[in-house]
Amino acid sequence: MSWKSFVARWRKPRAAAPAVPPPSIAHGPAGIRQVGHREYVGGKWDEIGQLQFDFLVAQGLRPDHYLLDIACGSLRGGVHFIPYLEPGHYLGIDKEPELIRAGRDEELSATLRDEKRPVLLVDGHFAFDRFGVRPNYALAQSLFTHLPPELIATCLRNLRDVIADDGVFYATFFQSHADSHGNPDQAHDWGRFNYTRDQMERLGRDAGWRMEYIGDWRHPRGQMMLRYFPVAPSS
Repeated sequence: MSWKSFVARWRKPRAAAPAVPPPSIAHGPAGIRQVGHREYVGGKWDEIGQLQFDFLVAQGLRPDHYLLDIACGSLRGGVHFIPYLEPGHYLGIDKEPELIRAGRDEELSATLRDEKRPVLLVDGHFAFDRFGVRPNYALAQSLFTHLPPELIATCLRNLRDVIADDGVFYATFFQSHADSHGNPDQAHDWGRFNYTRDQMERLGRDAGWRMEYIGDWRHPRGQMMLRYFPVAPSS
């Protein structure tokens, strides 16, 4: 049985939410109520969820690894990762409690929740130490695309403090070829932030990471993929 078939066996069936043009969607809880938890995280639920799963498994993610899903939302990726990972090994964190609730209660069956025991936290400050686990893999899919540099830096610093010594962090971003001065002034779920490879490398280096550029990973909206490795502190 393929993993896609295995996951489908455990998931709750849901009708797809109607597409709504992003400019008409409110920010935060009002927007979630307006369009539903699947559309609020960007839609393309099955396509992007499956893409995340296939990508990380191809990168070496095993069931015994701990995966930290940063800005996990309503578990678009989680519905694939949770059945695959060992119990308690999926760590999801998001700032919106309604997204976490919807993902847990509407996208996961009670049987799957009880068997796999995903750890889901509501936190908007990247307090990864609350998990009490050093993840082997971390993923921020479509998070840095909505954040200003100072919040990306906070995420990178806090994650560096908790990730396993041989861990790896994958993050997507919208790539520009020159420093963008048209980014929003502050974080926004529907704002688009563009960065150069040099900017993303510098942010990682300042927080204790070595960056590798992967680039195109077949994201339907053109987000590029980066890979970060923790750098051992100099003695």
